[in-house]
Amino acid sequence: MSARIGVVIALSTLVSYLHMQSTLRTEALGRLEQHVSERSQREQSIFILAEDNHAVLKKALEERIHALQREDVNARFDSLFTRLPDGTVRNHPEHFDGTRMVGVFIPPNVNLDAEFRTRVLAAYDVIASYGPAFHVRFQSTYMVLPEGVIIEYWPESPTWSQDIEPDFRLTETEYFSISLPENNPRRQTAWTGVFEDTVARTWMVSASTPLDLDGRHVATVSHDVTLNQLMARTINDNLPGAYNVLFRDDGQLIAHPELKQEDATSAYNILRAAEQPDVAARRLGSRENVARLRTLFERVKTREPHQTVLELPESGEYVAVTSMRGPGWNLATVLPKHVVSQPAFLAARYILLLGVLSLLLELVIMYWVLRQQISRPLLALTQATDKVAAGDFKVELDTSRGDELGQLARAFQLMTHEVQKREDALRQANEGLEQRVEERTRELKEIHLQLVQTARRAGMAEIATNVLHNVGNVLNSVYTSAQVAKERMTGMRLEQVGRVAGMLQERQSDLGTFLTQDDRGKHLLPFLDKLGKNLLDERKEVSTLLDDVGRYTEHIGDIVKVQQNYARTPRLHEPVVLGDLLEDALRINSAGLVRHQVKVQRQLTPLPPVLTDKHKMLMILVNLVSNAKYAMDGVTPVERLLTVKLEQHAPDRARIEIHDNGMGIAPELLTRIFQYGFTTREEGHGFGLHSSALAAQELGGTLTVHSDGPGRGATFTLESPFVPA
Repeated sequence: MSARIGVVIALSTLVSYLHMQSTLRTEALGRLEQHVSERSQREQSIFILAEDNHAVLKKALEERIHALQREDVNARFDSLFTRLPDGTVRNHPEHFDGTRMVGVFIPPNVNLDAEFRTRVLAAYDVIASYGPAFHVRFQSTYMVLPEGVIIEYWPESPTWSQDIEPDFRLTETEYFSISLPENNPRRQTAWTGVFEDTVARTWMVSASTPLDLDGRHVATVSHDVTLNQLMARTINDNLPGAYNVLFRDDGQLIAHPELKQEDATSAYNILRAAEQPDVAARRLGSRENVARLRTLFERVKTREPHQTVLELPESGEYVAVTSMRGPGWNLATVLPKHVVSQPAFLAARYILLLGVLSLLLELVIMYWVLRQQISRPLLALTQATDKVAAGDFKVELDTSRGDELGQLARAFQLMTHEVQKREDALRQANEGLEQRVEERTRELKEIHLQLVQTARRAGMAEIATNVLHNVGNVLNSVYTSAQVAKERMTGMRLEQVGRVAGMLQERQSDLGTFLTQDDRGKHLLPFLDKLGKNLLDERKEVSTLLDDVGRYTEHIGDIVKVQQNYARTPRLHEPVVLGDLLEDALRINSAGLVRHQVKVQRQLTPLPPVLTDKHKMLMILVNLVSNAKYAMDGVTPVERLLTVKLEQHAPDRARIEIHDNGMGIAPELLTRIFQYGFTTREEGHGFGLHSSALAAQELGGTLTVHSDGPGRGATFTLESPFVPA
């Protein structure tokens, strides 16, 4: 009993642990998903703000260009900018203060026409108006023109426009190339990869939005966004026991708690880590971290749309991931499974400890109770039981107790009295039992003889019914072939031979002249030639039909032999080509199929000859094809289609499927379709499918049926052993 109590405590502990683990897992995954969603909303605000700023700058630049097109911009342009000895055009050095003014750099060999000056001044005015306000949140605000011109407000680097090299190719930078029409056909804001500003030693990302006027790219609006604070928050601000990862869809890693950015010349790429495994392991701390990060990246890329929480069985972690608006980065929070299950394990351990202590206390109490209140009364009851077993029914027990043992003692004494009475009655009943048994035995023998005779007659009736049903199927084909042969014989133009003979007899005296000069005589020989060919064709077709009749008649004899063999030894199997056997079944039913206008579609896989009972197999196939033909009576003739399929289902099994698109079978009838005497046709007898199923079992196979319901057609599947000849 203590073992059962221990099992109950263990099961209770296990159930509690599983329940707590499930509850904690659900709560933890909910918090994880909520954390990622809220974190994404906070972190993506700077990127959304950048895109909103670009919309304002684009509109302001477009309006400013249109406004300056009505003014003379040459004088103002010359007052703000000057061409230096290196061929570039920049701000006047003597008046330029980069901490509060907009810097301009125009490379050499640029045509300074009026339209170009208008765009430069428009960009200068817009940056001067909005740059200081945007500087609160953004490192710099600038515009790039397709000619390689940059106009930028960057107070942290006030002399950049004066220090930039003359041969600097601005058009080859990523923040400009991503805005070109061939790289940005949708003409929307695009984001560069993460890069480190070598001057400020700050990790940054640039947003570029193209501006097109009259179908031409005229400028690109850009922001530089610093990422140091975002990367620090991603690494340090996380759920207890979890960590955050930030990466792009192309594999570029932005933030990871183990990532070492010191002395790095480029950002870490997850997909290219395999090219330099030692470098990747050094930057992420270990090869295990590299493999775990690669698994996380691939799982995120292959997740279902709108799937937020993922499970990583390889590393034992849960991951909640979301895509940040703007650059489209993936923010993932990884929570190890042991962090979720540890509280449940601790609680289960306390529950188990309390259960064990309770079990020990319960065992002590039970030992005392059992010894004082149960063991002694049970000993007396056991001794009384031994006396009853020995045939002594006079026992005395303590019946004064009011508990269950007292009730048991009273019930035991009452039972002994009743047993003694019944033993006396049983002794008297046994004396007349032998005579009644002899009488019943004689009656049972007579009934058994009657049942044997009845079963023999029922078996003979079923065999006769099967023979008649199968012979009837073949006789339909025999009758049809005979009728067709009769029609062919009737259609032979034998009277034409008599007419030709009479015509020749009339002109017997001048037969040569008649055949060469007379109009009718000239056509006589060609006519005789065609008539002879026609009679030969008709004779060939009649001969073919008579061959079919002979083969059908032979099949009738085989059907009778098959039924006769039920009471004899099994038939010997012979080599049979299943595809040819299917064609024979279709040929036997060909007249009915043509009459019912049923089209036959064959899907026959060539198989080697197999050893089987040819005529039993043919009987099954003839029944199935005949039933399929009648099942399509309710379908319009143009839609009647019978599909016959043959394939090797397994190394030792062959499968034949007969599918029709007829009336179908109701689900409640599928279990009765093979019962003896069951049929769905008014003129049917319910013998064909029953005998076919029995024949399939005798062949060592099965006959099954499938239908999606009334009006959906039916498929009968015959599986038989595949024993190559």
